[in-house]
Amino acid sequence: MDKIDKKIISLLQENARYPLKYLAQKVFLSSPAVSTRIERLEKSGIITGYHATVDPVALGYHITAFINLTLDPKQKDEFYPFVTDCPNVLECNCVTGVYSIMLKVAFPSTMELDTFIGHLQQYGNTQTQIVFSTAVPPRGIQLPQEEEEEETAQNQ
Repeated sequence: MDKIDKKIISLLQENARYPLKYLAQKVFLSSPAVSTRIERLEKSGIITGYHATVDPVALGYHITAFINLTLDPKQKDEFYPFVTDCPNVLECNCVTGVYSIMLKVAFPSTMELDTFIGHLQQYGNTQTQIVFSTAVPPRGIQLPQEEEEEETAQNQ
């Protein structure tokens, strides 16, 4: 992956709907050349998809929460299909520490969140934090540009 690929990835993370012509202008290549690079990045698994960012509150999901769960490893085969089928689960991560699973969820109300937590407790103990505000929303990975990489190499 070269500096042009990194620039294309940065631009697509900024706005995945940028036209090829715009991307081509930004990286000083032709539109077909940019298209070929994007296709290669997709095939190699670096670009894994394109998503719209939506406001959950505008869609009626007023409660965002993080739920920590202790999960016995023997229950993973039963737990993963359950949590995968729940549309309110935005993320499910295996983590280190006292709890082994951390879920990010969104619900219209605390009553619905409470019901979901009740279902989760069949798998283990839970601890829930409700989000009041988000100072840094989800964002893409910042890729170092070639100048930054050279500066880092010189400082080492």
